[in-house]
Order: sequence, then C-alpha cells, then structure tokens
Amino acid sequence: MAEALKNQYFTNKSIQKFADEISKEYSGFDDKKFLKLVYSKNWKAKELKEKMYHVTNCLYATLPKDYLTALETLIKIAPRIKGFEAMVLPDYVETYGMGYWDKSLAALKEFTKYSSSEFAIRPFIIADVKKAMKYMFQLASADNEHVRRFASEGCRPRLPWAMALPNLKKDPSAIIPILEKLKNDESEYVRRSVSNNLNDISKDNPGVVLDLCEKWYGKTKNTDWIVKHACRSLLKSGNKKALLIFGFGDTKNLEIETLKLDKTTVKIDSDLQFSFKLLNNDKKPAKIRLEYCMYFIKANRKLSGKIFQISEKQYKTGEYTIKKKHSFKNRTTRKHYAGKHKISIVVNGVEQKEMMFDLCL
Repeated sequence: MAEALKNQYFTNKSIQKFADEISKEYSGFDDKKFLKLVYSKNWKAKELKEKMYHVTNCLYATLPKDYLTALETLIKIAPRIKGFEAMVLPDYVETYGMGYWDKSLAALKEFTKYSSSEFAIRPFIIADVKKAMKYMFQLASADNEHVRRFASEGCRPRLPWAMALPNLKKDPSAIIPILEKLKNDESEYVRRSVSNNLNDISKDNPGVVLDLCEKWYGKTKNTDWIVKHACRSLLKSGNKKALLIFGFGDTKNLEIETLKLDKTTVKIDSDLQFSFKLLNNDKKPAKIRLEYCMYFIKANRKLSGKIFQISEKQYKTGEYTIKKKHSFKNRTTRKHYAGKHKISIVVNGVEQKEMMFDLCL
C-alpha cells in the first residue's frame, strides 16, 4: 500500500532543512525553538495541510515580527525549499500578508516558481477582484512558465482543494483576457491550465465558454486541444451546442439495438461485460460520440449517474457490435453499495437503451 502523503512530506529531514536554510539568511533565527514548536503535541496525527498550516504558524513565532523583514528571508530561501514543504511560503503570505498587497503579490509571483501560489492568491482575489486580476493579467506575460500558469490556475473559479471564488463564478469576465493571452502559450503546462479554467467556468457560465470555444475552434492545433478539453463537462452532460462544435450531430438516424449484459447479478470487486449494436441508418458517415452512463446506488440509496466514454469516431452506414467492460472494484475515489443499478448507452449526448442489474456483496 502506498505511503500516506502526510508521511511523505514534512519529514524530520525536510523540517531540519527548513531550519538550516532560514538560519543561513537570518542570524537571529532560533532553530531549536522552531523545531520544538513544530514537533508539539499531535504533530504526527496531523493531515498534510494541517502540517503545512502548523509550520507556517511556527515560522511566524520564530521569524521577525515585522512581516516585510520576515518575507525577505523567505524569498531568499525559496529556491532551496523543495516538495510540498515549499507550499508553506505562499501560505505564510496568505496568512499574514493581506495588509501588504504589493509586496505580498510580488512574493507570490516569486514563490510560484518553486512551488505554487494558486491557493494563496485566492483571498486577495476575493478581497479586491479588480486589483488582483489586474496583477494576474500582467503575470500572463511573464517569461517564466510557472508564473504564466499561475496567472490562469490561481483564478480558476472552482480550483480543486481550494476556496471557491464566488465573484468570478458569478462573473468570469475578468478571467477571459488572461486566457486569451495564454491560449497559444508555448508550454502545454500553461495551456492545460487554460482548458481547466474554462471547464470550471462552464459549470456556472456555459454560454461564455461555448461562445469562446466556438471562436477559438479550428484556428490552431493548440486551441483545438484546449477547446476539446475545456468542453469535457459540457460534452458529458450532452450539451447540444458543445456537441455540434465538434461535429456530433442529430441522432435521428442513429440507433442502439440489443443491449446485452453478461450477467444480471454482479458482485462488488468484479467486472460487468456488456455489448450492444450501433446502427448508422444514414446514407453517409456520421461522427459519433459513444458513452455509457452507469447509475450507481449511493449511500442514501438513490441512483446517481456517471458518464464513461467509449469512443469518438466516424462510422460509415451499417451495423457495428460494440463490447465493453466495467469494473466494480472499490477504490478510494468510489465505494460501491449493493442494490439495483442501471446502465444506459449514450449516443451524441442522448440516452437510448438501458438495463437494470443487481450489484451484490
């Protein structure tokens, strides 16, 4: 079994590294006090982010009380602190630097080169979206790819594991100029952030994303990839405009026949084999997006559907047999519950055939 993340980072060695590097830059640093504070009661029981917050607080207790003086030391050590431990540096800015906007934002720009400031910038955006987003727009022109990615990633309205940005969820207009500037960035790392930002926006403002994607699609290879990745949630939800952008049209001449399951009772931790026939009754080839929706019983005993992709390609006129397997193995991201489940076949966003089956222990 893989070692828990909380035990992979903030080890005795990495904490000592922190203390040593600060001592090199700040002669008044009490490294013994710092280490004693870090290894206080319940240190080992803390989760990963809890350890990060705790180390941040321990730094505050042992660095100069003047924020700007402490910040100078942290900026000097930033290139030498690696791994998740480096996230302490932007967290220090988020926790103690809200009263020093210009210096704090400049520090986040520096820290993101070595870790990531995407979480720490968010309270600043919430406090003053206009001022913060003006700065983020400037960062989109930076030479460093990590800084350019930060310009997009930091303002994602629904960034996972981070506080949401309700002002940008409601009105994402301040984000769009940043994404326009980065859409053909030379770095795939940056372009992927652009697509993820658009996918975030699509969940609250689908029209904004669809209009932008319609404008970008077909212009360059880079923007085509961004648009397709950005529309993944819209495609899974069967959004007609999103489907049409990629050529997935009317389903009136497309038909699903003879959906078959290899068993009607499936055990948890085993597989379900299923097959079906796809008929393209049109006289010309059709571009078809095939998916299946698995309706899982949840802990509350209600069914909840999740889309899984099968294929996207051109099908000539005719009949095709499609076979697929779905695993019901329990994972950390999905726990299965016994009971009636349902599977349906989805063609260009439209559910056509469905069958019920039992999942048991």
